[in-house]
Amino acid sequence: MKILVTGGAGYIGSHTAQALLKAGHQVIILDNITTGFREAIPAGVEFVQGDVRNSSALGEVIKKYSIEAVVHFAAKLIVPESIEKPMEYYENNTMGVLSLLQACAVNNVKKIVFSSTAAVYGDATADGLITEKSPTAPLNPYGSSKLMSEQILRDCEAPHGIRSVCLRYFNVAGAAENGHNGQRTKNATHLIKVASEAACGKRASVGIFGTDYPTPDGTGVRDYIHVEDLADLHVLALQYLNEGGKSEVFNCGYGHGFSVREVIDTVKKVSGVDFKVQEQPRRAGDAATLVADSSKVRKAFNWTPKRDNLELICKTAYEWEKR
Repeated sequence: MKILVTGGAGYIGSHTAQALLKAGHQVIILDNITTGFREAIPAGVEFVQGDVRNSSALGEVIKKYSIEAVVHFAAKLIVPESIEKPMEYYENNTMGVLSLLQACAVNNVKKIVFSSTAAVYGDATADGLITEKSPTAPLNPYGSSKLMSEQILRDCEAPHGIRSVCLRYFNVAGAAENGHNGQRTKNATHLIKVASEAACGKRASVGIFGTDYPTPDGTGVRDYIHVEDLADLHVLALQYLNEGGKSEVFNCGYGHGFSVREVIDTVKKVSGVDFKVQEQPRRAGDAATLVADSSKVRKAFNWTPKRDNLELICKTAYEWEKR
């Protein structure tokens, strides 16, 4: 298929573009390069610099390349920033989806894979594993902007015939196992990236934001999924839609979580570096526990993750950071 990957110069988008190429698809990336990186774009991929919020220009790209499906990543995604700048997040994330759907409707593109997030669930600690039927109650504008986008996709299906798969990511981490790609984001807030930077001497310390959560060691618990396993899920989602699958929402995680302290200890282990750790107050918008029930996506896509190993995730992230 001819696939348009919006935001494909970013961390997850570029890994997914590589996975799509490997699966035999023709890939066109559209990215405005505000947070993405040209050097992350895989060889053999056509690149168009542009903004998904410009619906008419997006439509021209869809027509020019005879696009058959879209994988939509383009979005802002830093939780603390979304609390400080909510309008930017709704304008970029939610309006970006609306613009994309307008271009798809006009140009007869009927298949979209959407990059969503576990942040739509809010603080689901009391529910144990989070299923796709768990209540949605975002704690921050980032999660709200994604949940609104999911609703727009649902509402546009009947009148425009656009089927979608919304993949709700849990905590994405790690780097390509062959070392060719990793997370380049400046001023990153993701724990494994931050800890890897500290292990390489790029940061003076790592902060633990909150030590009084109702978890075994008092720190937040998250379900960490390797970026290449997540990339594979996007390929499978396109295959699912291409085979006539109905619009669905899927959790993307492994089904078990690790605390902040456990992750820090693992990065120290794989790096051999005992970097400094500072305990700090909780951050606004952070949930205590977010762990996926991923049984739905495993069954629908016949998916078995290949990299469900915290040490592997941390090691690939650290080795990438070191390079």
